[in-house]
Amino acid sequence: MRAQLPVLVRSLVAGFALLAGSALVVPAPAEETITLPKQTWSFDSLFGTYDLASAQRGFQIYAEVCSNCHSMNQMFYRNLSGIGLSPEQIKGIAAGFEVPLGLNDAGEPVSGPATPSSRFRNPFPNEKVARAVNNGALPPDQSLIVNAREGGANYIYALLTGYADPPADMKMQSGMNYNKYFPGHQIAMRQPLADGQVDYADKTKNTPDQEARDVTTFLAWAANPELVERKKMGVRIALFLVLMTGITYAVKRQIWSDVDH
Repeated sequence: MRAQLPVLVRSLVAGFALLAGSALVVPAPAEETITLPKQTWSFDSLFGTYDLASAQRGFQIYAEVCSNCHSMNQMFYRNLSGIGLSPEQIKGIAAGFEVPLGLNDAGEPVSGPATPSSRFRNPFPNEKVARAVNNGALPPDQSLIVNAREGGANYIYALLTGYADPPADMKMQSGMNYNKYFPGHQIAMRQPLADGQVDYADKTKNTPDQEARDVTTFLAWAANPELVERKKMGVRIALFLVLMTGITYAVKRQIWSDVDH
């Protein structure tokens, strides 16, 4: 009994401390619930696939606009074959970017044209430079951004099209921009898309809405390049299981057909 007293005392003390600590906790204000506009994507349904023409236009948006601030460190130029680009097109695209090539014989860093085996060019040499250029904010890597944000493709599209003038009673911090769908509504990134921001080779109308849809499709593909194959495999497995269920039932009926029930 004596050996148990210290344990009991410690338990009582811990309990009182927990109650006292709880009394000091001020409940955090509930976060605003932001409803994203629901969009229809070609890759949404069970049999959905990527709109490769849209993904190619989206890569053009990334290369000409987004890549000035955002990296895609998980992507290699050779991966662009997944959106239907030929080896010759990929070589031409890669050659238009200059990337680090290591060190020369004197130990100095050198750079040169990218090749299909190169990673996507990083716009900044390090995080400090990135923050200095962007008012202290660090532009997130775009490789898996669709998977990393709640709402996925709908959130990316909403963010890109959600810039507006702030309400009259809202005090904006210096260097921040108002966005209807960004948590807190103040975002360091300026509105990246505008009417006629890029010239599409296929003459698709280059409105901000279309540009946002295209770059979102590209980022969705980049985050889930195996999506279509995964869906096809899932359908095959489902059909196989249905077939095996039918065969199993037929065999069971045949085996037990002579048994008097």
